[in-house]
Amino acid sequence: MHLKPHLPSKTCGHCQRPFAWRRKWARCWVEVRFCSERCRREARRAGRAT
Repeated sequence: MHLKPHLPSKTCGHCQRPFAWRRKWARCWVEVRFCSERCRREARRAGRAT
């Protein structure tokens, strides 16, 4: 069992909020830049998806 405080985290590229590792990102954690699908879409729309 994993405890949430021990999971890796990153800062979202759009909203600048911290988000934690999720099991569905286990294989692609290095490429994950946004905390949600909504932030990914908004960043593309705003032209800030770098």
